[in-house]
Amino acid sequence: MPELPEVESVRRQVLPLVQGRVITAVNRDPYPSRRIYALDDAVNGQIETVVRRGKYLLLPLKDPTSGSCTRELVIHLGMTGVLGFDPAKGHVRVSFTLDGNDTLLFSDPRRFGRVCVVPTGTYDSIPTLQTLGPEPLSDAFSVAGFAAALKRSHTPIKAALLNQRVVAGVGNIYADEALWASHIHPASRRVGATRAGVLHHELVRILTAAVAREGTTFRNYQLVNGASGRFASSLHVYGKSGSNCPRCDTPFRKTVIAQRGTTFCPSCQRH
Repeated sequence: MPELPEVESVRRQVLPLVQGRVITAVNRDPYPSRRIYALDDAVNGQIETVVRRGKYLLLPLKDPTSGSCTRELVIHLGMTGVLGFDPAKGHVRVSFTLDGNDTLLFSDPRRFGRVCVVPTGTYDSIPTLQTLGPEPLSDAFSVAGFAAALKRSHTPIKAALLNQRVVAGVGNIYADEALWASHIHPASRRVGATRAGVLHHELVRILTAAVAREGTTFRNYQLVNGASGRFASSLHVYGKSGSNCPRCDTPFRKTVIAQRGTTFCPSCQRH
């Protein structure tokens, strides 16, 4: 599933292509989906900007009559969602015709993505968006706040990172990488202030580096222009089960935490 670096990279590419443009028509495939709804409300809306919140893209739509942004187009790429302008990609679930006759396409082979229109700032129908924690690449993500949130958590640290309430946008890839870099076992339930500070630093460092390389591509994730992310070669632990830890040469192990495959070093990641 695309995480913060991937979604941020998509945002940066799509913003100059759609900002200020009017959505003149919306079409969707006929397959029933509770994740795709209220799209007619996007018609005649002018895209003011594209922002990212966690793993979500938010496109405020300016009303042509009032001039105010009363609606938001919300897009979540799910596991296999791709935004672009190339109809040859297939599996198109939603198409947005823009003024100038370009068409922005949302393709999603596995249909876990979300595309909907909601009143601006009203996320009752999207609980994971409504309850997101602080953005890790913002000033709101403080060491003290992060440590306090982890202290309140009674789940394994990997699960806490994935639940999006402690910190927004972190998923399986970057949780594994940050925990390995911090020498923290993913099943640890007690992470004191010192280790929380180290983990905070590593999360910011790794996410910043991944954004700079436009994310990680294994299978489905693509940028708007069809290119792949370039961070996979920088991964140390994620997906490396069966390999040896580059730090201590101990074979990595794989387990399941929060229903997600989790790779770690049993020697240098301490409980």
